[in-house]
Amino acid sequence: MKARPSSRKQKQTDVSATLAVRIQPRSSKNGVTRMEDGSLKIRLTAPPVDGAANEALIKFLSDTLDLSKSQVEIVSGQTSREKRIKIIGMSESDAIRLLNNAGQ
Repeated sequence: MKARPSSRKQKQTDVSATLAVRIQPRSSKNGVTRMEDGSLKIRLTAPPVDGAANEALIKFLSDTLDLSKSQVEIVSGQTSREKRIKIIGMSESDAIRLLNNAGQ
């Protein structure tokens, strides 16, 4: 018989962040830059065809933030360059700090 996890323990995944990002597909390399308005621009080498850029975005963010792919979700903007990303298991300030460090 398997033991059930204690309900008293708070899961790390209770913390989440939602980020607004602008995607630039077909870039020469993957990377992050901060735009003048303070938002994040993510450059991806993948083309915006058949969801390739969305898959590349999830992989890039999960690798950069050291999370699993299941912890990164595109909430809105599936077919747009402007997207809202939900990151489970990390606060918004931590996510932005790591992405800013990746862009340097």
